[in-house]
Amino acid sequence: MPLYNAAVARARQEHWYVEGAVPDTVDGRFDTIAAVLSMVLLRLEEEPAGAAPAAHLTERFVDDMDQQLREIGIGDITVGKHIGKLMAALGGRLGAYRDALAAGDLGPALIKNLYRGEAPAPEALEHVAGALSAFRSHLSAVPIARLLEGDLP
Repeated sequence: MPLYNAAVARARQEHWYVEGAVPDTVDGRFDTIAAVLSMVLLRLEEEPAGAAPAAHLTERFVDDMDQQLREIGIGDITVGKHIGKLMAALGGRLGAYRDALAAGDLGPALIKNLYRGEAPAPEALEHVAGALSAFRSHLSAVPIARLLEGDLP
């Protein structure tokens, strides 16, 4: 799915980990993908036509996480349990970022969900909050059909 691939590519951009001081670890990369994916899912929520693409995007996330878990050695018996936890984590982050954007302050949600409770330097937090807010804002101007093609602003 081009949209999922574009969101993951966006989450792997170096600036998150350098200027944004997100830990470049398995957890840090997951948290960054979840943050970027949340912004895309919130955009898809804006229109009824976004419901089906949001479901497909979430299914692609599950498939990717299943593959990633298997690659790091998680066995068949426990993969489902791990996927459930990852889906709950994505859902929790989606709600937290939705509320934070509505309140006009991503900072606390980022500290909790992206930095796992360890506040980074103020400049790093400002960088990530600004980048995600701008990304979310720009997404609103992109038609869903273009998003599905992987055309992210």
